[in-house]
Amino acid sequence: MTTTERERPRRTSEAITLSVVCAAQFMVVLDISVVNVALPSIKDSLGFDDSGLQWVVNAYALTFAGFLLLGGRLADLAGRRRVLLIGLAAFSAASLAGGLVDSAGPLVIARAVQGLGAALLAPTTLTILTASFPEGPRRTRALATWTAVGIAGGTAGNLVGGLLTEYLSWRSTLLINVPIGLAAAVLTVRYITADKPAPSRPRLDVSGAVLATAGLGILAYGITQAASDGWGARATTLSIVAGVLLLMVFVLVEARLAKSPLIPLRIFGNRSVSAGNVAMLFAGACLNPMWYFLTLAMQNVLGYSPVQTGLAFLPHTIVAIAIGAGATPWLMRRIDGRVLIAGGSLLAAAGFWWQAQLTIGSGYIMGILLPAIVFSLGSGMLNTPITAAVNSGIAPEDAGAASGVMNTTKQVGGALGLAVLITYAAASGSDKADLLDAYNRAFYAIAAIMIVTAAVALTLPAHRDHAD
Repeated sequence: MTTTERERPRRTSEAITLSVVCAAQFMVVLDISVVNVALPSIKDSLGFDDSGLQWVVNAYALTFAGFLLLGGRLADLAGRRRVLLIGLAAFSAASLAGGLVDSAGPLVIARAVQGLGAALLAPTTLTILTASFPEGPRRTRALATWTAVGIAGGTAGNLVGGLLTEYLSWRSTLLINVPIGLAAAVLTVRYITADKPAPSRPRLDVSGAVLATAGLGILAYGITQAASDGWGARATTLSIVAGVLLLMVFVLVEARLAKSPLIPLRIFGNRSVSAGNVAMLFAGACLNPMWYFLTLAMQNVLGYSPVQTGLAFLPHTIVAIAIGAGATPWLMRRIDGRVLIAGGSLLAAAGFWWQAQLTIGSGYIMGILLPAIVFSLGSGMLNTPITAAVNSGIAPEDAGAASGVMNTTKQVGGALGLAVLITYAAASGSDKADLLDAYNRAFYAIAAIMIVTAAVALTLPAHRDHAD
C-alpha cells in the first residue's frame, strides 16, 4: 500500500470531522443574528410589546454567555462526542419548538434553550478540532476554515434572515436549523470516534460551575441593560457589580478549594493563552459590534432594505473568508503569528477609520465596499492566528476549558464593546445627520480599539508553523 493510499482514510476522516464541527459552529453564529431582521414580524405575529421583544435576542445571548465555561469543561469531563451530540439535540429541538410556538413566552424559553445548546457546541467543536488535528499547518488550515465558517454565519444571518422572513415566514429562521442539526448528528455518530475513557475522569466542579454560570449570566445581563438603559441605571449597576463579585469568588474557589477546577488556572501561565485572550477580548469588542452599527448606517442613513443590507455585507464575508481560510495558513508558515495579528489589527483600524468617513450622499462603492475590503482583509488576517494562539501548548485534558475561556472572552468582549460603543456614540437627535454622526463616532472608536489590539498582540510569544 502506498503512502497516499494509507493517508486517504485519515484525510477523509479529518474532512468529515471538520465538516461536522463547521456545520455546528455555523448554526451557533447564524442564530446570533438571523432573527434580528425577523423581529418586526415576530412582534406582530406573537404580540410582543417593545420591552419584551428584546428577549428574543437576549435570552439566547445570556444563556450562551453564561454557560460557555461549563460547556467547555463538560467536553473534557463527559467526552467531546457525547457533549457535541447533546448540544446538537438541545439546539435542534429548541429550534423546532421555537419555530412552532404560538405565543411570546414559549419563544423566549426556546431561545434560551438554543443558547444553552450553543454554549455546549461552540467550545466542543473547537475542542474536537484541536484534538483531531495536531499543532502545525494541518491544524492551522482547519482553524482557518472553522473561523471562516463563523464569519460566514455571522454575515449570513442578516441575509438569510431577510430572505426567509420576506419570502417564507419568520418561523423558517428557526426551523432552518433542524435539518442542519440532524445531518450533523448523523455524521457525528457515524464518523467521529468516541473519546477513549480516561483511567479516572475528574468529577465536575459543581461550585465552580454554579459560580461561573451565575456570574457570567448576571454580568452579561448587566452589560445588555447598559446598552438599553444606560450605565447609571440601577439594574445595570447592581447586575454588573453582582456578576463581577461572583466571578471573583469563582477565581478564589478555583485557586484554593476546587479539587478538579472548572477552569484550571494553570492554563493562564501560558502566555499565548493569557495575552491571546486579552487580544481576543479587544478584537471581539470591535468586530462583533461592527455589524450592528454598519447595519443601522446602511438602513437608517443610506436607506437600504433588509435584503439589500444583507447583500451589501457579502463582500465582507467573501474577503474575510478568502484571506482567513486561503491566505492565512500560508502566511503563518512564513510570518510570526503575533506580527500577523498586529498587522491585521492595524489594517482593520485603517478600514474602520475609512468607514467613519461615510456621508449621507455616499455611494455603495466608496461608502461601503472599499472600506469593507480593507477592514475585512485585516480581520481575516488576525482571526486565525488569535484562535491558534489561545489554543496552543494546552494539554489535551484542558482543551475544552481553554476553548470555553476563548469563546467566553469573545462573547463578553462583543457584548461589552457594544454596550460601551452605544453609550459613547449616542445620537443627539433622530434625523439622518445626527444618526450618521453617532455611527461614525462608533467607527472611530473601533479603529482606536483595534490599535490597542495590535499592541497587545506584540506581547504574545513568537510562533510560526512548520511545514507538514
